[in-house]
Amino acid sequence: MTGRRLFAIAAGVLAAGAAAVWLLCYASLPVRDGALQLSGLQGRVAVAFDEYGIPSLTAESRLDAFRVLGYVTAQDRLFQMDLLRRSSAGRLAEILGEQAVPLDVRQRRLGFSSVAEQVVRRLPDDQSAVLAAYADGVNSFLTHMTMPPFEFLLLGYRPSRWEPTDSVLVVLAMFQMLNGSEDDERMRTVMTASLPAEVTAFLLPPLDAYTAQVLRGGSSRQIPTPVPVEALAALRRPGTYSRSLHMSMVPHRKREIGSNAWVVGRGKTADGRAILANDMHLDVGVPNIWYRVQMRYSQVELTGVVVPGIPIVIAGSNGSLSWGLTNVEGDFLDLVRLEINPHNPDEYATVDGWERFTVRKERIAVNGTSDRIVEVKGTRWGPVTEGPLMGQSLALHWTALDPEAVDLGLLRMDQARSVRDGIAVVTRAGAPPSNVLLADDEGHIAWTYMGKIPVRRGLDGSVSLSWADGRTGWNGYIPPDELPRSIDPPSGFLVSANQRMTDETYPHVIGHAFAGGYRAFRITERLRAMERIREQDLMTVQLDTTTQLYDFYRELLQRLLSVEVIAQRKELADVRQAVDAWNGRADSDSRGLALLVAFRRNLAASVFPPFLQGCREKEAAFVFDGDLDTPLRSLLTEQAPGTLPDPVRFSDWKGFLLEELSKTVDALKADYGLSRVDGLAWGTVNHVRMVHPLSEAIPVVGQWLNMPDDPASGCGPCVRVLSGSLTASERMVVSPRHHTEALFHMPGGQSGHPLSPHYRDQQLNWSQGRSTSLVAGKPMHTLTFTPAGSAGRS
Repeated sequence: MTGRRLFAIAAGVLAAGAAAVWLLCYASLPVRDGALQLSGLQGRVAVAFDEYGIPSLTAESRLDAFRVLGYVTAQDRLFQMDLLRRSSAGRLAEILGEQAVPLDVRQRRLGFSSVAEQVVRRLPDDQSAVLAAYADGVNSFLTHMTMPPFEFLLLGYRPSRWEPTDSVLVVLAMFQMLNGSEDDERMRTVMTASLPAEVTAFLLPPLDAYTAQVLRGGSSRQIPTPVPVEALAALRRPGTYSRSLHMSMVPHRKREIGSNAWVVGRGKTADGRAILANDMHLDVGVPNIWYRVQMRYSQVELTGVVVPGIPIVIAGSNGSLSWGLTNVEGDFLDLVRLEINPHNPDEYATVDGWERFTVRKERIAVNGTSDRIVEVKGTRWGPVTEGPLMGQSLALHWTALDPEAVDLGLLRMDQARSVRDGIAVVTRAGAPPSNVLLADDEGHIAWTYMGKIPVRRGLDGSVSLSWADGRTGWNGYIPPDELPRSIDPPSGFLVSANQRMTDETYPHVIGHAFAGGYRAFRITERLRAMERIREQDLMTVQLDTTTQLYDFYRELLQRLLSVEVIAQRKELADVRQAVDAWNGRADSDSRGLALLVAFRRNLAASVFPPFLQGCREKEAAFVFDGDLDTPLRSLLTEQAPGTLPDPVRFSDWKGFLLEELSKTVDALKADYGLSRVDGLAWGTVNHVRMVHPLSEAIPVVGQWLNMPDDPASGCGPCVRVLSGSLTASERMVVSPRHHTEALFHMPGGQSGHPLSPHYRDQQLNWSQGRSTSLVAGKPMHTLTFTPAGSAGRS
């Protein structure tokens, strides 16, 4: 048989296989027109879908509305919902095999499944009823489903019933995403144990200059922090370790999972309305984490976004009140240092004497191989952590593991009618701690915290300590009425961009590692200059790409690359041109910014490690991350001989900086195939990567599941945040009672089905910064749900 004949046969087989797969996928597309029966419904529910597939639900009761919301969300996002509950519970290996076992072990150690069961048992009746109705709706879809989405076919399983505990598991996954990291406390503990106090204070400043400006007013120019030269000089160990080891010590892995939100009051807008703007920054994927929805029931009209699996409008508006969220970036967990009984390693010290560890065995099912049995140890404070710190065992004490700190209280925002009503709801809700910005239909604005924030005794939570003597620990949570708040400030606006929101006069510890204040400073700067504001004006602010953070490094290089230096090192002439060409923004076509960003990153990786070798010796996994910019600028401003990172190779800072610059330029040229760097556009370096979780597992066509990997505007410290996959997962601008003028866009689309027209139909609007309406548009399809037993399909 000829090669041509073999090729034709193979091509035919592949085409037939592709057609079969296409037909199977097509069969799993959601129903958009017709009539369906749902058990448990009390009345008729109509769902209209607009040109973007956004459902607009009209029901007689709250429970009917959320029951149908469960159904339509599962139609569009079933695999995403299943993946969220599985990853939270530690059940990924059941479907993904051996590679997922480490992830499952970590989650089983946390014990989220047990926490979810306890949360559900103690929920108030109104929240339990909504959870049950939502689960019923999801399960009705599973009953009606004739063909599961392609991901289930590919992985060879069918999804199990949705339980109310599954929704709580997704809530707990959000806790983990937003404030479940141990890294900062581990870093601070090692630094406190290894460095003089003045060095630790210098390297871990409580405020950056931009946050100080927002909190206290005054100059926006950076005032260098005094450098402890002698103490740093005594620590310095130049040239001891490789550059790769330096890079591993300062990895720049911390990215604020945060957001921007602000409200402007009636004195700043064109007609006296209050307006909310909110863009929530998360690692984006396919499909997007948000599902758009509009609901009408009783006297309620809700519009906004939900997380698939959680029956709560997380950010949105009810016609009288609009709300948006940002992450607090606070400290809601502690690593309790365990004192182990030297005569019995199965016991640890408590105020009541030695106490035995609790031990439970977790069976992890693994696809394709035998089950794994994992032993999980626990204490009165929480589970023993995966890794020790400086050789000592730790227990994790965290709000997310306390059933009394978790609920669905944000549901009650559907009844809130004013900013004061909203404050009463959110300050009592058990959600991941968040900043909440509020605007009501009377023109009032407000900010407060949502979630349970611990009241600590004997510690501030920044470093790991023993709690064995009873003098350290938590005394419950800050009472709702004592949480900070601001209503109708004289400025006429309120801004939260994950920066510190309280000053030293607030009596409780909120956190230690807030996001840098540049975004908040820039937003404040823009809003202060604006009058007669309308919604589109605030969307424009959300897309702001000015980044003054890099002005310092541009000026540093302009001084370094003098006429004399260029005359001696002609290969740096295009570098000076690149620096001079930068327009101060992070637009995709901006020249020079890529050089400044890389130079700053390389400087941090070279300047700090010589002073931190003692930290790495105490803890092999030590990394230095967080607000590197404040101490780095101080060192570069002073350029004291005692803090020169490598005095063995360089006689002064100038020589050191020129060498770092040369390394940066060489790396950029090699990475991007350049002969000069002055033509390097920011968009060549800056892309947003949005991938489907299974795209790499499917040869050839898998990449089709991902969103386009296009050059992008924005940067990490920009108001228009973009750093790898971390970016604005939605942008919303809304004024209560003016929903028809509200604006919105988000990446991807409503549907998680790749054959749906709504899989990627919102992507272009988002990537190009084009605003669309928040509210659902003209109905294109209508699906009617009726109680079981009435006319229609069952």
